[in-house]
Parts: sequence; structure tokens; C-alpha cells
Amino acid sequence: MIQDIAPHKYYVDYQPSVPNDTDLVLIYGHHTILCNFEDPEIRYPSIAEIAAVFPEIKEKAKFLFRIDETDYYELRSPQLPEFGIWKYENTLILRSAVPGWLGFAGITGYQIHTWYTDHTYCGRCGTKMHAPGNERAMQCPSCGALSYPVICPSVIVAITDGDRLLLTKYAPSHSSHRQYALVAGYTEVGETLEQTVHREVMEEVGLKVKNLRYYKSQPWSFSGSLLAGFYCDVDGDPSITLDRKELSVAEWFDRASLPETPNLISLTGEMIECFRQGKEPKQN
Repeated sequence: MIQDIAPHKYYVDYQPSVPNDTDLVLIYGHHTILCNFEDPEIRYPSIAEIAAVFPEIKEKAKFLFRIDETDYYELRSPQLPEFGIWKYENTLILRSAVPGWLGFAGITGYQIHTWYTDHTYCGRCGTKMHAPGNERAMQCPSCGALSYPVICPSVIVAITDGDRLLLTKYAPSHSSHRQYALVAGYTEVGETLEQTVHREVMEEVGLKVKNLRYYKSQPWSFSGSLLAGFYCDVDGDPSITLDRKELSVAEWFDRASLPETPNLISLTGEMIECFRQGKEPKQN
């Protein structure tokens, strides 16, 4: 999956220092990132390369995280124009960018960047916020409200009926993603993850389920989510009642006839492939 970057190591600790010339800079627009992208290979500019057109970079750069011995920074403002080999590309390229650990860096930085951008002003009193500097947070100088990055818990649900797996496709009005997927949804206030599974499955495909088995989790920065994957069995009638506001298709597939998953960067793709190979967790 996209976060599996070994042997590289991601350090999320907030430990900013003066940038080195070789540290990397992630500069974002709206769903875009400044990079050198020669499909599928990707590069990001270094502090030294940005300094050639923006000498104040070491003073303006904001710490994001570290991978291995390299610190990653962002430049929130000003947004630099394209220059030389560096162009703005849609962040969707990060799904398949090579090497994969740089794709992970780019989209993880975008999640942090988006959170900072969305918290420019205090949600309590409307005053402009500032970063306190000693942690990844935003604080209001007027009312003192302190905000930390928000991660949205969501579930990915693989519904099985013996050797069949239920696959769905989003409605065009709900998502631009056109490939087969699993039932998915966000956890609501006051819900457990297990309750979310039951509710989302009933809402989207009208099925009751049982025998929930947790699989694994995944940070998914494309939507700011933390995904929790579950397998479960259909409970009773497997006839589908489709929620056409969210889905355009919901179909049962035999294990041997499952459509190919184009890549395994997502928890959804891995769970489909796991079922195809008969390696899904079994009920105890």
C-alpha cells in the first residue's frame, strides 16, 4: 500500500530546524504540486534549487516531516510560479508516481498543507490563527483555541457470500473514481467502527452483515482519512438494494472472475486481491 515505503522510514515527529540545502520543498496549489514529473518518475525541488528563485526560502519554509535523513518543508506563501523543470501537476499523479515513497511524501504533505490552509482562521471567534512553533498545531491569539490536525475515521467493507465478493462503483455525481471498489463510508459522531460497517452497508446496498473481521488500517491522505478494513459475511438474503445517490453499480463476483485491480496502493485494492487469493481472514 502507499504507506509501505520500507526500507525508507517516515518520521512524523514535529522537530523543525534550520533547513539544509539538500532538504526537499513541497509547494502546493489547489490539488497541485510543484515537481518534475516524467511519467511515472517524480522529483521535488531542494532548498538550494528553490533558493535560486526565492532566496528567502530558509526563513519562510515550514517543517512537515522527515523521511530517512531528509527533512521535508512546504512554502505556504507566496505560491511560486513554475520555473525551469519544475511544473505544477495534479496531486492524483501521486497515486502511481515512482518511486512510491516520494508519492507517499507528496500526498502526506498535501494533507498537512490542506489542514493548515483550512485553519487560517479560528472556528470559534474568526481571528486569524498562528502556528505556535513547538508542535503541529494552530492557535488563536484572541480566544486561545488550539487546533490539531483532524483525521477522519472511515471503513472499507469487503462483503462476502461464500466464494462471492460484492464490488461497487461510485455514481458519477458522487466521485470521479470509475474503478470497482468496496463499500466504504465515514464514521459518524457517536459510532463505533463496527456500527459504521453495519450502517454503511445497509445504506448503500441494503444488506445485513455478520461475522465482522478486522483486516488492517491505512492512512489515506487523498481524502484526509484513516481507513479501517473489515471483512464480513452477508446475513440472510443477498439481494441488493442500491443507493443510486452514491453508487452506480453493485455486483457479486465469484472469486475466480474478480476484475483485475490496477495497483495495490490502496487498502481497497489489497483487500480485493486478498479475497481473490483466498487469503481473507476467516471467522474464528
